[in-house]
Amino acid sequence: MKKPILYTAITLMLVLANLQIVNAQDETGTESKPVRSAFESGILIDQQTNNIPTANTLELLIQHKFGTIQNGITDLYGIYAAGANIRIGFNYSILDNLMVGFGSTKNKKFQDFQVKWNVLPQTRDNKYPVAITLYGNMAIDAREKKVFGTEYNFGNRFSYFSQLIITRRFNDYLSLQVAPSFTHFNSAEKGMDHDKIGLSMAGRVKVSPQSSFLLQCDVPFKIQGIAENMEFTNPSKPNFAFGWEISTSTHAFQIYMGTASGILGQENLMNNTNDFLNGEMMLGFTITRLWSF
Repeated sequence: MKKPILYTAITLMLVLANLQIVNAQDETGTESKPVRSAFESGILIDQQTNNIPTANTLELLIQHKFGTIQNGITDLYGIYAAGANIRIGFNYSILDNLMVGFGSTKNKKFQDFQVKWNVLPQTRDNKYPVAITLYGNMAIDAREKKVFGTEYNFGNRFSYFSQLIITRRFNDYLSLQVAPSFTHFNSAEKGMDHDKIGLSMAGRVKVSPQSSFLLQCDVPFKIQGIAENMEFTNPSKPNFAFGWEISTSTHAFQIYMGTASGILGQENLMNNTNDFLNGEMMLGFTITRLWSF
């Protein structure tokens, strides 16, 4: 069980936030205005952030991952390797704090529908020291029926992912977030669980007006209390990733190295078999483009 990881991550963010609250108490007359966005994009490598474009904005996302780099120059460090994955998605901001979206992923032919809601913004006077965001998606596995076995029904295709995103913009250079999550697959292979609780952590360090260093980690928990099996069969491994982001007012480009071949949150937390310690990493990139109406 990895509950101490969750407690430590949240406690660390709250302690750092409280230190800034104490410093802010000497300032008077500051209105409770929201801080600028903690992140430049709604996606940080594999993770959702609290960033939602302004109302009536359409966003295009292209997320691509190559194969693993294990064969080195033989397959050009994964670029020519098998196992590449890609997702193309569109998001639309209904309100300044509410976004809906749709995407299609190559692996397992996932068709996903998502919603993100900024419930509470972080404020400049630290009245609200963190931002609270809710995110959820529903994905449909569109592969052939035979993949699901002889007892197939359409409901087997569905999976769900929900997340509470807690974000803190500490200053112009540093932003961090922690995000506990719950994953459910209607259909699971024998010996595997249908449910998974996980914790995602991510950060951005801004090094220039347009460039930032990115870091993320997704940790799936082994909790026997919700497990359906006495032993964990080939349990999912943590997803580690680091990258570089270049952004403008309407574009963001991220290039990164990570261990998960999946793109959706539920796939990475439930089914990631790549091990960081064995060098099972892959090159990936994300491109976003915004249009305002």
